[in-house]
Amino acid sequence: MGLFSNKDIISKPKNLINAKEMVKKAYEGKYAIPHININNLEWTKTILLAAEEAKSPVILGTSEGAVKYMGGYKTVYGMVTGLMNDLNITVPVVLHLDHGSFEATKIALENGYTSVMYDGSHESFEKNYENTKEVVKLAKKYNASVEVEVGSIGGEEDGIIGEGEIANPEEAKKMADLGIDFLAAGIGNIHGPYPKGWKGLKFDALENLSKACQIGMVLHGGSGIPKDQIQKAISLGISKININTELQQANAKAIWKFIESGEAKKGKNFDPRKLYASGITAMRETVLEKIEELGSKNKA
Repeated sequence: MGLFSNKDIISKPKNLINAKEMVKKAYEGKYAIPHININNLEWTKTILLAAEEAKSPVILGTSEGAVKYMGGYKTVYGMVTGLMNDLNITVPVVLHLDHGSFEATKIALENGYTSVMYDGSHESFEKNYENTKEVVKLAKKYNASVEVEVGSIGGEEDGIIGEGEIANPEEAKKMADLGIDFLAAGIGNIHGPYPKGWKGLKFDALENLSKACQIGMVLHGGSGIPKDQIQKAISLGISKININTELQQANAKAIWKFIESGEAKKGKNFDPRKLYASGITAMRETVLEKIEELGSKNKA
């Protein structure tokens, strides 16, 4: 018998779970779970360590584009489980497909994802509804959680473009009745940086949607929304907030500063571990700030 066995290498951490209870507790406790998109190993490691430090549950989100960039679903699953095991991560972690197509949700579930978002917001409501019904059925087989979208989120993410359509409460209720676990809905939020002319979140729309659905709501485009609006949204039923742009900006700004200062040309600072260090520190600080803002600290 060798030092290692296959079981040791590929074992799934017990705390890699679906988001059902996590989001339900946040909904009832009036805080929000940070959903943070990952783009590579550094991103994933930094988020996991920050969540562990703050004792916060966390959802690791991957867009289809990010999955392709990182090599594929098996690679992402292996990276996340490997890091969780090696870093002794104890907080609850969810591996979630963000803005997935109908086919992508199936592939993600088959490859170990514990949660999926089917984004049928670009389809007719009827098509979105029928596909959601199938995704919910399949997710039950894998004990995975399901997020869907009604209306559309403004901005662009991996080629999915939304005009910022406000969700219809009746349609949202029909989706909730299918047994989904949380619902993304357009309430004036957008992906990417918020423009100067942005008018803010539509709280009346959120309140109507939350009353109609009675489940945790998801705020996409959480980067850049003022803190007071974030906290008001949480009080009205937002239980999961997606963060991506804010981390990308913090990372890029820190690395640019390191390079522009001339530090990158000194000694062996071309070593990627040194070149990326300032960006990793900036991302860690950003994650800890968002956990504090969302109220998920010590909720693990």
